Amino acid sequence: MTNILIVAEHQGGLLKKTALELATKAASLGGEVEVALVGNNLTKVDKELGAYGVKKVFLLSNPNLERYNTEGFAKVLTELIQERKSGIVLGAASPLGLDLFPRLAARLKVGLATDCTELRIDGGQLVATRPLYAGKVIADVIFSGTIQLATTRPNSFAIKETTPGSKAEVIVKQVDPGSLRAVMKDQVKGKSEKPDLTEAEIIISGGRAMGNAENFKVLNELAEVLGATVGASRAAVDSGYAPHDMQVGQTGKTVNPKLYIACGISGAIQHLAGMRTSKVIVAINKDPEAPLFSKADYGIVDDLFKVVPALTQEFKKVLSET
Repeated sequence: MTNILIVAEHQGGLLKKTALELATKAASLGGEVEVALVGNNLTKVDKELGAYGVKKVFLLSNPNLERYNTEGFAKVLTELIQERKSGIVLGAASPLGLDLFPRLAARLKVGLATDCTELRIDGGQLVATRPLYAGKVIADVIFSGTIQLATTRPNSFAIKETTPGSKAEVIVKQVDPGSLRAVMKDQVKGKSEKPDLTEAEIIISGGRAMGNAENFKVLNELAEVLGATVGASRAAVDSGYAPHDMQVGQTGKTVNPKLYIACGISGAIQHLAGMRTSKVIVAINKDPEAPLFSKADYGIVDDLFKVVPALTQEFKKVLSET
């Protein structure tokens, strides 16, 4: 079995959860699992990876790579992939992964499977499962090249320590990103400390029925109790109730949480395309004929402004007892 290289993401000196998801999944596929981290002064982010089946961690370090740079990251990772003769290269279908992996594929002259929800090995080859046509079709993708590249949707795989207490070999490499034509000067953090929609495990979304931006406070109150991230439908965004970075759907963000609570969202096909792979879907809507009820695991036919505050109080009560 060939070795598997994971391009891990990190922020603020800490690994992102997607890195541990990918490490756990890669360890189950067989072969030697390696991780690449790109940045500068990365000494804090590699400590826990050995417990998840990772054998080697490559720290690709350069002061010019402290912030993400498309050209620089693509160059140094391409060189590592070629040096290690990596047969499988995995990353997250995150904003960074969606920008970086097509460029890696172009440099390596190989194909790429994006936004995958499952991975398996069949006959020594990687098989990647991914939704197509807004989720109407689930396809298995196989690769013809010697290097197999895939990005996976966050929250697709459980995180599990496969070899507790194990330590990965850490190899620090001073790399040369070359002459960078564009450099990120600064990165402005959003106001919220909650995970991005694409990485959130619990999402509470509001639709046009929210009525105005001020009414989103009822969703924010429930989100605070559950540690959730608040999203919105396109109808709510187009009405000016929420910014575009909160939009879930075909023209917004594709999400894959463990729990998705849709409040006042009818369930147009464009919205379903962005959240239909959620593990559990709860729909709250006054209209019993709302299409989303046919996709929901649980449905509440009532006014969201009565139901959501009641849920907030009940969750507070239950969580205070645990």
